[in-house]
Amino acid sequence: MGNKLVEGLSALTTSAKELAPDILLLEFTIVNACVVGNPNDAKSRWVLVDTGLENSADFIIESADERFGKNTRPQCIVLTHGHFDHMGSVIKLAGRWDVPVYAHQLEMPYLTGEKDYPVGDPTVDDVLVAKLSPTFPHTSIDIRYRTVPLPSDGRVPGMTGWKWIHTPGHTEGHISLFREEDRTLMAGDAFTTVKQESLVSVLTQSKEVSGPPKYLTTDWAAAEDSVKRLKDLDPSMVIPSHGQPMKGEELHRHLEILVQDFDKVAKPKESRFVSR
Repeated sequence: MGNKLVEGLSALTTSAKELAPDILLLEFTIVNACVVGNPNDAKSRWVLVDTGLENSADFIIESADERFGKNTRPQCIVLTHGHFDHMGSVIKLAGRWDVPVYAHQLEMPYLTGEKDYPVGDPTVDDVLVAKLSPTFPHTSIDIRYRTVPLPSDGRVPGMTGWKWIHTPGHTEGHISLFREEDRTLMAGDAFTTVKQESLVSVLTQSKEVSGPPKYLTTDWAAAEDSVKRLKDLDPSMVIPSHGQPMKGEELHRHLEILVQDFDKVAKPKESRFVSR
């Protein structure tokens, strides 16, 4: 039931929003993906960051074709991590485009069929999405013939000027992406700007900075360290995987509160992972 609800919600609203000349945000109600590349570049080089759910592929293809020309394809796909709402369309898209898929070395077992993620924890909150989380897909996929570990020096293939940052906590190999030139941050699930556990908050997209989605976060000490590390980058704009982009003073204020009161704002009172 939970997965069908998530897929249905994702199909309710899809939109493409240009945040910068080279950043197109793809919104699927419950999760975001990004197309990175300037359509005015004569070579039309671009990268897809995350792939949404399994039913997100067609909209991603349509959006890319509209932005870069019919039958375009990216240089590669970059995954912030391998949870079902971030890699849902990766098999279809990577196969269609015949491109490599990059992720952190520690995420490889989840993308090569060797290891499954823990089942979602419904005890983290009393709201609906959290309660349904045990029914969300958690088993690994096997795309070992396409997956490549990200370069150890922090470079992001196909994304000049960006670096990847290891931000574990939500998953072992979770990454965020940062461009120092304009201090743009793609946070992935390191933190959110919506209460992802609440269906009402997800549907209304009311801004509320929080930590990573509670029901799938397995290491809260690492998650807190990752939030502190991202705040220290002093981002001018954050593009989260869940919620709306946030920038400027609003972002700075909310990140300050998140870091200072992480236990209260982000960490669940109950969770089988809290004591880890």
